[in-house]
Amino acid sequence: MTNDPLETIEIETAPAPRASIIWLHGLGADGHDFEPIVPELGLPKTLAVRFVFPHAPMRPVTINGGAVMRAWYDVVAAGGDRREVEPGVRESARQIEALIDRERARGIADSAIVLAGFSQGGAMALHTGLRHRERLAGIMALSCFLPLAEAVAAEGSPANRDVPIFMAHGTHDPMIPLARGHAARDLLTGLGYRIEWHEYPMPHSVCAEEVADIAAWLTRIL
Repeated sequence: MTNDPLETIEIETAPAPRASIIWLHGLGADGHDFEPIVPELGLPKTLAVRFVFPHAPMRPVTINGGAVMRAWYDVVAAGGDRREVEPGVRESARQIEALIDRERARGIADSAIVLAGFSQGGAMALHTGLRHRERLAGIMALSCFLPLAEAVAAEGSPANRDVPIFMAHGTHDPMIPLARGHAARDLLTGLGYRIEWHEYPMPHSVCAEEVADIAAWLTRIL
């Protein structure tokens, strides 16, 4: 994989942002995928936020017949489940860390940065955020699972042991079954993390009720 910085789309809700939300898309999508959510969130006008929507690198994805697409890591079928391939997870985490470094260089403290994502992006938000060396404002993980789950206890950063974590999942998700979301929640709760958990009657997607709950959570933590 290249060490080039990730390409991003940025939207600022007001001049001179004082917080940043780095929002990671799912498998096969790109940074444009969640652009429309910015106005839908309806965040307070007093909350000046920079939304950063990166494009994942292009790579072959085994579970999709080796087709090349935007993906944070390769996915294989194992034991009836989709499983992440570790080197891609680690490499993408380093690239996401570089985005956090860039926000810090632009004057946004780690404590005012949210790592968010959907599906593969949510998995990467969890993986990277839990290991980040400085306290973040929060982690948002939508319709996803916990990658490299067996390593979290040893690799989790003490700085983010009490970070607010918003997790949500559709009860009819055919791509990442609800049980995998529950497993991630239960493992993290067992390790002492604070999880705000939500379920919605939807497939592998986002719904209006969820967007409202996300907006309320973001307003609280930022």
